[in-house]
Amino acid sequence: MKKTLVWFAVLTLLLGTVNVGHVFAKDTVEIAVAFCTLNIPFFVEMENGVREAAEEAQVRLVVTNAEDSAAKQLSQVEDLITRKPDLLLLAPVDSDVLVSAVEAAHKANIPVITIDRTVNSDKVLTYIGVDDVAGGRAAGQYIAERLNGEGNVIMLEGVMGSSAQRDRAQGFEEAIGEYEGIKLLAKQTANFNRVEGMNVTENLLQAHPDVDAIFAQNDEMALGALRAIEAAGKQDKIVVVGFDADPEAKDAVRLGEMDATVEGSPYKLGVMGIEASLQYLNGETLPSQILIPLELVTQDSFAE
Repeated sequence: MKKTLVWFAVLTLLLGTVNVGHVFAKDTVEIAVAFCTLNIPFFVEMENGVREAAEEAQVRLVVTNAEDSAAKQLSQVEDLITRKPDLLLLAPVDSDVLVSAVEAAHKANIPVITIDRTVNSDKVLTYIGVDDVAGGRAAGQYIAERLNGEGNVIMLEGVMGSSAQRDRAQGFEEAIGEYEGIKLLAKQTANFNRVEGMNVTENLLQAHPDVDAIFAQNDEMALGALRAIEAAGKQDKIVVVGFDADPEAKDAVRLGEMDATVEGSPYKLGVMGIEASLQYLNGETLPSQILIPLELVTQDSFAE
């Protein structure tokens, strides 16, 4: 019965209904949320989802921003533990480095839920996010089809060590690896950053002028890559695929500037983070992971 209630609540969210206050109102609850960064639109949207769901459920929040520094996030989590919140929602910078933070929270009897990215620890209650391997695979399959099975591609990777970087790369390489005519010329980190995405792409285009497609592991890097491609006068020659479906990236796809982006639903992830936290605090049993469906956003999506 408990599992049924959990999945009913998750299904409700997936169908677009956000209404947690009338079930979980408990104004003594404090949830700490440790973000890897709040400097890109994806996590800003996630924070919006967290805050709105928490406000409706009358939950106190303590929010931190690690600015993509694992060391800073470790320190922030240590400080949060001293506050003894009822639960810690963690979007980790690094899947390995943050293991000690999860272990410390566990020892302090503070349950931990990871969101968007995972931590390599069995002390995490559940992971809430998307299947990044499947998302990377969808991007790779789309590029392969656009290139008719032949061409040269490069991949812009996110923060090294994060589960998103690792899993999206795995899925992408698995997909293009099924096509003998597609060659991965280079893969290089741009740290999920737009400016770095532009600079790295500029350098890679100089080293590999015969690039046919670019997969960026998030939209910030994809939008940066677009600027570099435009500067090189190759905007009609290179297929560009991003990940997250940020509003600006969706506009770029709609206008034909970018070819596709994988929907990451950050707002919904934020809402589900609060929902799952309150379910657990109310005695419900959570599954080991709660995944939301992925969707590839293309011009055809807008036409439909």
